[in-house]
Amino acid sequence: MKNIDFKKPRFSSVIDDFIQQLSNILSWLCIVLIFVIMFQVVMRYVFGRGSVLLEELQWHLFGMSIMLALCDAMTQDRNIRLDIFRDNFSDKKKEYIEIFGILFFVFPMIFVIFWHSLSFVHESWRLGECSNSPMGLPCRWLIKSMIPVSMALLCIASVSRLVRSFAFLKWTRYQHEEGQ
Repeated sequence: MKNIDFKKPRFSSVIDDFIQQLSNILSWLCIVLIFVIMFQVVMRYVFGRGSVLLEELQWHLFGMSIMLALCDAMTQDRNIRLDIFRDNFSDKKKEYIEIFGILFFVFPMIFVIFWHSLSFVHESWRLGECSNSPMGLPCRWLIKSMIPVSMALLCIASVSRLVRSFAFLKWTRYQHEEGQ
């Protein structure tokens, strides 16, 4: 949305700010991940002693950061698009495509992942699932719980983006009517 006069709706601002603050806090996971990887590399290649626990921790931290980054990308309009085509479209056409994409691609994907993850997560919690490795992480259910949580956050972020798109289209219609 290039137009400077357009003001984001309050609903979207509140949601986007919440997800942004959550992302900023959880971005520290990436720093922890870097230190875990560095420590694991030093332990393995310098001292010849790797750790299954650290390897699993790497995957858990990486998975959590990727799932939460989806929400952040949606609130900041940094999600993947075909920019080759999109750059030539008007702002109005971009918003119509955004609405179509969210309604027909993003929401169905969120629903399928969220719905199918519930039984997956429930079973993991019920079993108190932990690593198959005796020296692995004891809380596998924790990473699995991030799947529905991240999908719920992505859904909220997507609703916020939809509200922004509709508000922008309404604003452009109003601007067009004012200009006549």
